[in-house]
Amino acid sequence: MKLLAGNSNRTLAQAVASHLDLPLTRAQVKRFPDNEVWVTIDENVRGEDVFVLQSTAYPANDHLMELLICIDALKRASARRITAVMPYFGYARQDRKTGGRTPISAKLVANLITRAGADRVLTMDLHSGQIQGFFDIPTDNLQSAPLMANDIKTNYAKADELLIVSPDVGGVVRALAVASRLNADLAIVDKRRSGPGKSEVANIIGDVTDRRLIIFDDIVDSAGTLCSAAQSLMDAGAAEVSAYITHGVLSGAAAERVKNSVLKELVITDSIEASDEVAGCGKIRTVSCAALIGEAIRRIANEESVSKLFD
Repeated sequence: MKLLAGNSNRTLAQAVASHLDLPLTRAQVKRFPDNEVWVTIDENVRGEDVFVLQSTAYPANDHLMELLICIDALKRASARRITAVMPYFGYARQDRKTGGRTPISAKLVANLITRAGADRVLTMDLHSGQIQGFFDIPTDNLQSAPLMANDIKTNYAKADELLIVSPDVGGVVRALAVASRLNADLAIVDKRRSGPGKSEVANIIGDVTDRRLIIFDDIVDSAGTLCSAAQSLMDAGAAEVSAYITHGVLSGAAAERVKNSVLKELVITDSIEASDEVAGCGKIRTVSCAALIGEAIRRIANEESVSKLFD
């Protein structure tokens, strides 16, 4: 088994390698002067089971091309099996046609990864479960719910008295997975989208008065919707509001918005490398998913069940 890393998740890749007690495969992932991606694998991978760890976060297109070219290089070097390990699957929010003459980019990216030569995909908390069906190769979608639930138990007193909040109707199943592990109640924010990245709260389903709330979701990007939802919950009488979000995209002024919001804290995983602004924000805390991803890689390599990780 070998573990290769692109440039998007070097810190996470090192942590996964440490968990597996495995050195990262020597490789060069560089740029030509015109910004073309250039990859060289600096050790023999013939007949090996190779895992390529790369999130397609900002800059999404550059990191996607790195992943595709790494896969192609491994395929041409006669690797026995290539698994694309994508802690964060970019383009996942473009999983359906939202209007006339619009693409389904998540399906296009799935096709690109498959045609590049990947034999398997390992990812975490896909924006929608049906994206697994976009691939014609085995695809494992890890759940962050156990990881987040354990962190909540460690850092919040009387965790079973918390109220877990789904930020929209579509995220109920995801939020319920955490609530059930904590034996906590569930509330739902009913919001209306007025455009990409823009939404407003229409209703709050459930009594949040004097309750300690935790919003649970898969992606936080601009943080505008998250901060607005937190403010609406506080206005409805909540005692405090925190948020646990798997993928901290946190683009633009997101860290500043979180800092100035009513949120007690925002907890994210390291599926995406934190920017300096995110790392320097006192309200944002990171929990590592390295052990979860490392154990999934070990199980795939040993032909063991991955789903048993969540029993």
